Amino acid sequence: MRIYQFEDMKRYNQFLLVAGIIVIAFNLRAAITSVGPLANVIGEDLGLASWSVGVLTSLPLIAFAVMSPVAPILGNRYSNEIVLIAGMGVLLVGILARSIPMVLFLFGGTLLIGLGISVSNVLLPGVIKERFPNRVPHMTSVYSIAMGLVAALASGVSVPLADSVGLGWEWSLALWGLPAAAGIVIWVYFVKRRRAANEVSVHYVGASDLRMWKSRLAWEVAVFLGLQAFLYYVVIAWLPAILQDYGAGSGTAGWMLSYAQFIGLPASLLPLLAGKFKSQRGLTVSVCLLAFAGTAGLLFGESTVIMITSVTLLGVSTGGLFPLALAFLGMRTNDPQQAAELSGMAQALGYFLAALGPIVIGSLNDITSGWQIPLVMVLVVTVLMAASGYGAGRNRTVADEFSDMADRERASMESDARSQSVGNKENPS
Repeated sequence: MRIYQFEDMKRYNQFLLVAGIIVIAFNLRAAITSVGPLANVIGEDLGLASWSVGVLTSLPLIAFAVMSPVAPILGNRYSNEIVLIAGMGVLLVGILARSIPMVLFLFGGTLLIGLGISVSNVLLPGVIKERFPNRVPHMTSVYSIAMGLVAALASGVSVPLADSVGLGWEWSLALWGLPAAAGIVIWVYFVKRRRAANEVSVHYVGASDLRMWKSRLAWEVAVFLGLQAFLYYVVIAWLPAILQDYGAGSGTAGWMLSYAQFIGLPASLLPLLAGKFKSQRGLTVSVCLLAFAGTAGLLFGESTVIMITSVTLLGVSTGGLFPLALAFLGMRTNDPQQAAELSGMAQALGYFLAALGPIVIGSLNDITSGWQIPLVMVLVVTVLMAASGYGAGRNRTVADEFSDMADRERASMESDARSQSVGNKENPS
């Protein structure tokens, strides 16, 4: 009877663990994507200029870039799970503060939201690497789908909640604090359970974060993640405007953006396919080619069929590139520490490029008074993304490169020692 109870409890905890990861994923975009549809209402209510309303979207991305290298250090000191709970707490406070109709709380809360999400963004791959070491691609697909689905849902229901339900923009945004609270409850349970079972929280000695920045593979993964983030946020920021310039109505352009997000959800399963291969080079380059084709369609095609096809290709490619980049954080590392460090490095660079992308493309549009030159630049980005993805997809880990570094240092020291020995023999004192 005890054996059955033990097995039932084990299955229950495994189910709850998966649920905990999914709930964390619910929080990784919804607090940001829920703002866009309400931006004009918030600006009018608080008397904000258009540029300052735009900061509400870019501020979390800047917080991601700043906080991403710090999160692995905190996780290494206090354990990934403790810091994950703290991140959810900061996110919850930020969401509630942002819902207070005062400019100071609006921007202060938005900054806290960015800091809280960045911690979870960085540490979740390390938690998955620790808790599901043999199922990294599967769990990456699960939380990518959860994240994308709720992000798209948040964009769609914000206005109905504010207007039709009568909550106003304040409570419409505040409701997204519920997933953060749920995440805190679930992960506090796991931390208490670990302590009750006298399990030791995972801490590491001798962090290799400096070596991470010297690793060619780590840079390839980081650049790949950064360029796909650049592409994703350019699509989010400017696809409706591009389509409107090509003759689509504002309503149609908005629905096409929603279509692009939803059509990309099945592509979140790409890590499952990637996990079946030793090398992911071919798969990665193929998805990058879809992004290239989608961008080229917007550049050269003007018919409705080409427009829909282009948006479909961009939706599928951006929907697959992000989870593929997340999967590399686990697949190119050997342990949770390395996964968290690579995640911090990659996401620091990634969200810097993500924040830069919409600004650069928008500025090029202002300068050239058209979308041709901006879209040519996006084409260049997809080519660079394919090149970095080809390197990131090779069957190798950063630990292999650390080993090679150590071998080269050892060989160099031995060579210096031999040279010094020969010199001493030739020039005896």
